[in-house]
Amino acid sequence: MTAEPVAGAAWRRRPGGLTALPAFLPSLLLPLLLLVAPPAFAWNAAGHRISALIAWERLDERTKAAVAAVLRQHPDYERWQTRSKDADADRAAFLEASTWPDDIRRDRRFYTAGHAPPTPTLHGFPDMERRLAWHYVDRPLHPGHKARPSPGALARQLAALPKILCDPESSAAERAYALPWLIHLVADAHQPLHAASRNRAHGDDDSGGNEQRIFNPLQPKYPSTNLHSYWDELPGKPWLRGKRLASTVEVLTLLYPPTAQAGDDATQWLEESWQLARQAAYPGGDNAVLTISAEFQARALEITGQRLGQAGYRLAVQLQRVFSGAGRQCST
Repeated sequence: MTAEPVAGAAWRRRPGGLTALPAFLPSLLLPLLLLVAPPAFAWNAAGHRISALIAWERLDERTKAAVAAVLRQHPDYERWQTRSKDADADRAAFLEASTWPDDIRRDRRFYTAGHAPPTPTLHGFPDMERRLAWHYVDRPLHPGHKARPSPGALARQLAALPKILCDPESSAAERAYALPWLIHLVADAHQPLHAASRNRAHGDDDSGGNEQRIFNPLQPKYPSTNLHSYWDELPGKPWLRGKRLASTVEVLTLLYPPTAQAGDDATQWLEESWQLARQAAYPGGDNAVLTISAEFQARALEITGQRLGQAGYRLAVQLQRVFSGAGRQCST
């Protein structure tokens, strides 16, 4: 099931990208979605902070306090505060925790299984593995075709992490480790190419678009990349924080208000992403290098805004349920 784009949104060409603005919003509002060049690994840092801030602003004070108490137990809490410079320490931790599972890809304290030997386990961590397979599931776009099994564990982790947070037997360290992953993976589940891969004739897939090259004439400074990175970078510049982040969230929530859709069904989120991948994630044509058109980019930006909003709203629903204090609501 996929949600329809918001009616009445007008896509306008602006320096640095395309911005979705309904007619009643002044054109001087901060552009919502800007393309940038560096490759990313999931929704980029801007995307994760956007969804996280949407969720944070919808949490009640009791849930905010409970979430903040868990995050204060994380070994990297002080690093998050130093990097954020947000006057609200609880909000700062929540937003920086949303990017932490991607940040550790570049952190030498951690290691990638199968590519490097394990690094010493530091206090507060179960181990130092980067757990790259947690970010995706790579369901074949064409189930009838021969396809290799995906190592992706996104669906399993979306089910497992809330149980850790709900379990009264979980330690403070286990909860502090699980919560940033849950915040992050809810957003990952809403990126279409984290739920699908295109099959190839010889049985391999394109690794969620990572092996599909594209040419983007709308980004002349960095026109050549892969399709997965193209989608990852649609939310905006990865350093988006502070007032600019708040302005972006304000615009996005006006464009894509919450709906009555179920908020805690991860299977539904992944099904929506898979359907979007089939319908809209790949430019037309069968060339080895696919070209991004203005029409394709406008649709991709609209999907991105919609999915970031949905991820934030749904994350808030799940966190309210997990941290509500009512044990009966914590069954997953």
